Amino acid sequence: MSKRQFSSSENYLKKAKRLIPLGAQTFSKSYTQFPYGKAPYFIERGLGARVWDIDGNEYIDFINALSAITLGYQDPDVDQAVMAQMKKGTIFSLSHPLEYEVAERIVDMVPSAEMVRFGKNGSDATAGAIRLARAFTGREHVAVCGYHGWQDWYIGSTSRSLGVPEAIQALTHKFTYNNITSLEALFAQFPREIAAVIMEPMNTELPKDNFLEKVKQLAHKHGAILIFDEVITGFRLADGGAQEFFNVTPDLTTLGKGLANGYPLSAIVGRKEIMKLLEEIFFSFTFGGETLSLAASKAVLEKIKRCHVTQALYDKGIKLIHSLNELIIEFELGEHLSVSGHPAWPFLNFKPSSTCDQWLLKTYYIQELIQSGFLCLGAHNLSYSHSEEDIASLLATYKRLFSNIKDHLRQGTLESALECDVLKPLFSVR
Repeated sequence: MSKRQFSSSENYLKKAKRLIPLGAQTFSKSYTQFPYGKAPYFIERGLGARVWDIDGNEYIDFINALSAITLGYQDPDVDQAVMAQMKKGTIFSLSHPLEYEVAERIVDMVPSAEMVRFGKNGSDATAGAIRLARAFTGREHVAVCGYHGWQDWYIGSTSRSLGVPEAIQALTHKFTYNNITSLEALFAQFPREIAAVIMEPMNTELPKDNFLEKVKQLAHKHGAILIFDEVITGFRLADGGAQEFFNVTPDLTTLGKGLANGYPLSAIVGRKEIMKLLEEIFFSFTFGGETLSLAASKAVLEKIKRCHVTQALYDKGIKLIHSLNELIIEFELGEHLSVSGHPAWPFLNFKPSSTCDQWLLKTYYIQELIQSGFLCLGAHNLSYSHSEEDIASLLATYKRLFSNIKDHLRQGTLESALECDVLKPLFSVR
């Protein structure tokens, strides 16, 4: 098999870096996250579960626009709805009926949703939810668990805090998933000061020992609002998101990504008595009622219910998780690799060990998967378009790759097998 070449991507990246910081609009799509010389940087088109880079290389995509693509690229139902609306207009001087129609469908599907307000990015929704919680409670501090976007209130609590005032950084405090004691400690440290507990209800780990219910009880005991950041888990783990799957209903929920299958749309939803404050709080966007994204979302939400999309994602993921675990055992890689997550969002985890740097191993993994025609960074963002053949092809590639990893680890040749620099993590959030 001839090796894939990326000369067009690399040349375009050089041009892009002259005009665009990082040469990309998103950190996670930049050259910092893909091995230079062994990866593409620009995609030209996508269809179903596949994408083609600007060098003409084809891939089965398991990144799926950072999990924004739930149905597949160019989903025909979504495209038809968008093109029909395009003939009528994209944004107007007054609101459009689609704003109500999509909100109605969200309220029907998401347990916590009594009212809905739209944004464009997930970060819009999380920042708006925090402002809403602060206004409702009259408090300023926030407890966080997971990733919640780029705005000052959250990113100031990470290593990417450059430019965030210290006064803002001092208001956000991390707690640890599946460790209720870590949250209890924050409430003890900041009594009657925490406005909200915001968390991803699930990421790489399943909640243990009624963790989500305990978080809810603890937040309400101390007068705080519970916010589930379901920007990724919404319309993926179940039709109503993680809150439906785990049967724990928060006060507020933030939605995005899978809400419109790649069109820019997000939402804050929640209890009416809290959401009504958005009549006073300034959370307002010129493009909040943009109709192409709303038309896409209406089609997406209808298809999720009609075609049992979340069940289909679950079924594909169960097979992937089971087979990955078998391969890890077969090739004796348990010291270095593990599998976790919900079947609709399975993770292959790279573990620190005394015999191999986890980022060396992950870089080799990405390098080899790309050469085999797959885009994946370890998180398998499944879409409705992934076929059984796509999953089987990925697993066959994993079998070859794990065999090679085992040989390289035994022989001490993994570093020499790497044809690029070792990647570095963007920052640690979980």
